[in-house]
Amino acid sequence: MPSFPLRALIVGTAAALLLAACGNSKQAAPPPTEVGVVRAHAEDVPLVRDFVGRLTAYRTADVRARVAGILLKREYTEGTDVAQGQVLFRIDPAPLQAALHAQEAALAEARANAQNAEETVKRLGPLAAKGWASQQDLDNAQANARSTAAAVKQAEANVASAQLNLGYATVTAPITGRAGQQMVTEGALVGQDGPTELTVVQQIDPIYVNFGQSFAELQALRKQQAQGLLKPAGKSQVEVQVVLPDGSVYPHAGTLGFTDLAVDPGTGALSLRGTLPNPERTLLPGMFVKVRLAQGRHAHAFPIPQAAVQRDADGAYVLVVGGDGKVARRPVDLGDMRGGNWVVTRGLAEGEQVIVSGLQHVHPGDAARAVPYAPLPAAAAGTH
Repeated sequence: MPSFPLRALIVGTAAALLLAACGNSKQAAPPPTEVGVVRAHAEDVPLVRDFVGRLTAYRTADVRARVAGILLKREYTEGTDVAQGQVLFRIDPAPLQAALHAQEAALAEARANAQNAEETVKRLGPLAAKGWASQQDLDNAQANARSTAAAVKQAEANVASAQLNLGYATVTAPITGRAGQQMVTEGALVGQDGPTELTVVQQIDPIYVNFGQSFAELQALRKQQAQGLLKPAGKSQVEVQVVLPDGSVYPHAGTLGFTDLAVDPGTGALSLRGTLPNPERTLLPGMFVKVRLAQGRHAHAFPIPQAAVQRDADGAYVLVVGGDGKVARRPVDLGDMRGGNWVVTRGLAEGEQVIVSGLQHVHPGDAARAVPYAPLPAAAAGTH
């Protein structure tokens, strides 16, 4: 049996060891988790929407043969620009010239008959006044003069029609634009059973881009404007930009020129149309492009990095570090993406510290130490 002093020594040593262990456990408590944050700063951010659009010609004119005849020659190069009034085709004019000559001869005969009838009236007038000719003869002469005068007008109209037909033998461009493929070859009989299509001329400078926008989305934008969350774009005309199939932005911006008054019952969308300059003829009818439309400005929005936004069953949210150093959750409403940032339209306050990096290590209520977020360089990020 140990003596009393020895037992007291053992108990004291054990108590000292226990106190030392407790002190070490307090010193080993982990520090707050370090997270990278950005401060929310409100800006006026343009509201931009992207749509799929299709290009169509500004004007399209079918070039047709308006008179019957043999096609003699094509005067233009297919796929080139032509000016309004430029000769495109020639139809054999010989039959039309002969028809014009016949109508001119008929006109000459009608004028001769009219002149004879007038002379007869002049001779019978004095004779009837003296009783040397009957009134009936004078009435008949006057009626014949009126008939022959009408025949002259009819003949003049026939000559004008024949002249028009002869002019139609030279087929010209109805508008300025790009002339397409020849539909009928030389030597073919055209215009026999109606106007024959010879080619198509399309004006592609400027050029139209047609697209549609959901009526529900348009109503949501109007609601935001009514609530003061969305301002007008600040321009008298809505600007339209086009992104080409290779991803490049077309250098010439256009304007929105048409909005349909009715909603398509099949798609629930409104038809819209923009007008774009096309001086280099880069855009061609039939192309599909991305249409970028500025529809206003977010009055008080917060651009934050895409990595900061998370989603769950309740929607989008971000985590912030509060003034007490604790992590808190903020449900947010999102606008569109701009340069790798989400535009937060509601849910944040000016100056809040939004967590971007270290999200996987913290939860709402945890203590966190906020440091400025430093994005990794592209090359470094690609190695991880």
